[in-house]
Amino acid sequence: MTNQATTKMPKRRWLTKDIVLEKAAELANQQGDARQLSLAELAAALDIRSPSLYNHVAGQDGLLHDLTLWGLQKLLANIRQAVRGKVGREALLAVAQAYRDFAHTQPGIYPLTLHAHDPQDAEWTALSNELIGTLQLILASYGFSGEAALHAIRGWRSLLHGFVSLEMAGGFGLPLERDESFSLLLEIYLDGMEKRWG
Repeated sequence: MTNQATTKMPKRRWLTKDIVLEKAAELANQQGDARQLSLAELAAALDIRSPSLYNHVAGQDGLLHDLTLWGLQKLLANIRQAVRGKVGREALLAVAQAYRDFAHTQPGIYPLTLHAHDPQDAEWTALSNELIGTLQLILASYGFSGEAALHAIRGWRSLLHGFVSLEMAGGFGLPLERDESFSLLLEIYLDGMEKRWG
């Protein structure tokens, strides 16, 4: 008969990579910059020892890489949800709002998504291509294709990043409604696109 007093139950394996990344993103957003998050801080928040993290991420650089992919996946999912059932200008405006919302809800992750993808990184390349492809499809429904669409995407991204980065940094001090400024900026850019390429 087994002595119950000396029998040890197997330790439950509760930690997964998804849990690690969710907690890392939470901490990064609290701090405002994922690059400032240490593995020791993350391990403490998960109530584990730091070496246990290496079962799920490849050190500090690996964590930042995985958080970049995590962020791109979230941004892409937000954009897809926002543009469902929309085409043309309405879809582009929905993209803009989804982008702005993502930047504000993921302030520590958002900067990681700004870098051009590493062409040697298959997963990063796939996500970047999917994001660009989504925007190209939207622009095609708006009547833009080829180089014109790529220039439009680059300009649209620059416009959105410029506004949200200033907004997040507290750069708008005038007593004006920021939502209205954002909307006007987008409409003016789209009017210019139509005039230039339409």
